[in-house]
Amino acid sequence: MILSKVLAESLRQAWQQLTGNKLRTFLSLLGISIGIFCIIGVLSAVQSLQDNVSGSLAKLGDDVVYIDKWPWKDNSDDWWEYFQRPYPDHADYEALKENLATASIVSYWTVPGSRTMKYNNQAVEGGYLFVTTYELDRIFNVEINRGRYWSTAEYRNGSDKILLGDMLASELFGPINPIGKTIKMGGRKYEVIGTLAPSGDDLINPLDFDDAIMVTYNNAARFINLKNRNQFGGTVGVKAKPGVEMERLQDDIRGILRSNRQLRPREDDNFALNELSMTADALGNFFGVLNIIGFVIGGFSIIVGAISVANIMFVSVKERTSLIGVKKALGARQYVILVEFLTESIILCIIGGLIGLVMVVGVTSIINQFLPGFQITLSLIYAIAGVLISAVVGILAGVVPALLAARMDPVEAMRS
Repeated sequence: MILSKVLAESLRQAWQQLTGNKLRTFLSLLGISIGIFCIIGVLSAVQSLQDNVSGSLAKLGDDVVYIDKWPWKDNSDDWWEYFQRPYPDHADYEALKENLATASIVSYWTVPGSRTMKYNNQAVEGGYLFVTTYELDRIFNVEINRGRYWSTAEYRNGSDKILLGDMLASELFGPINPIGKTIKMGGRKYEVIGTLAPSGDDLINPLDFDDAIMVTYNNAARFINLKNRNQFGGTVGVKAKPGVEMERLQDDIRGILRSNRQLRPREDDNFALNELSMTADALGNFFGVLNIIGFVIGGFSIIVGAISVANIMFVSVKERTSLIGVKKALGARQYVILVEFLTESIILCIIGGLIGLVMVVGVTSIINQFLPGFQITLSLIYAIAGVLISAVVGILAGVVPALLAARMDPVEAMRS
């Protein structure tokens, strides 16, 4: 019963503070609102960005080792050493495919450059030639929008069959169904047997095949010298068998590649073994820094807001000194006065926090309108965290004024 009366009185006094001096209250709560906006806004943006990037990178597969000359980690200090390495080639792919017992899939691909395609009187430039072995669709889960993938016989024979990216097919054929149509590229004729599904609007898209012109390795080897490591460097992807640890897979790959490249025991590896976890760790550190920046900026704003709310509470205690004396003379205990002012401070800060959350929702809605590929969402957990932070700030801002009011001498308070 007493608690409900104290709460009702605190609500009434908080409302009086909000309506009695609107400008002072607005400026005092502005710090809390901006602080919550910075903290929750940055947390929501970073979490949404992390989910978007992680979802995009997940397409690479967390059970795949990517063999390249360049490591995915920071390589600025050893740039010249990495630059002199040979690119992985088809010979590395064949050695791994024949000898690597811990792998379920081994695939090789390379991008020799851009090409111009022609269909009747229509020509499209800028498409990049993507030369790959047969296993690519199982490494990347390549989705076919229309048509089909190569058959084993077509791959083995190096048939003039081609797959086109969705955007490239739309530019070249328009509304016409491209499946079965014949195009010209580099003086050769190819039959379009399939188009790839659109890559989507992800902020980071590691597998953007929208402008890809896919041909098989056996076909491209007829008119391109793909054995030149330095001119047409590629990548080998190795997918682990179920139950095989990535560390063991890397050890097996390293042994086979060193033997195939005839490296002496004391020579360093002239290749890099990359995993998705390497990128995830680097991104995790980056997102951690962004979160810290948000907390620092928001923390300063909240400190300013807390000082402003504390000032409001000191003014409130000063204005109600006589009333406090009367309450204590009538038997009100210290904890009742303490809870009353502390609750009032908490309510003021929560109102400021709610304003900050509304600001977050408004700003994210505007951003989402202009960035359809990157949607920022305010999760319920972050919303609750914003309210809890506001309540804690209210306690810290109101505890000193509340203690001052609770410890007043009733006689001296009524005289003032």
